[in-house]
Amino acid sequence: MTEQEFLVDIIFKDLTNLNKKAEKPADYKFSEEDFSQLIERAAHYGLSLYSVNTWAKNTSFGASMHQDHNKKASDKRWYLKAYNTFKHRQEGLKYAATYKVPSKLLSRFTTPSSKEEE
Repeated sequence: MTEQEFLVDIIFKDLTNLNKKAEKPADYKFSEEDFSQLIERAAHYGLSLYSVNTWAKNTSFGASMHQDHNKKASDKRWYLKAYNTFKHRQEGLKYAATYKVPSKLLSRFTTPSSKEEE
């Protein structure tokens, strides 16, 4: 399973991508409600989020990066705080993030190729 497959099949499952032209996970945009579920799943699986970007009416509203909070990208406290800060500043924003799925996590979801017995 690739990083993109993991994100689409597990993290983004049942969430609505508001950017229909998105080709990679960092381009996916989500509503406030969907992004709340997304970050809960990211925290559960131990994903790293490097940045959270927001838009209001198709115009960039703001961005926050893990370095702004002096936290590691894998520390869920920074992206939960960033999300809550944006949520309280403006309702109805669209959210996107840049992600990294740990290779150990991907290996747990990858099935080894089965060999045909002779």
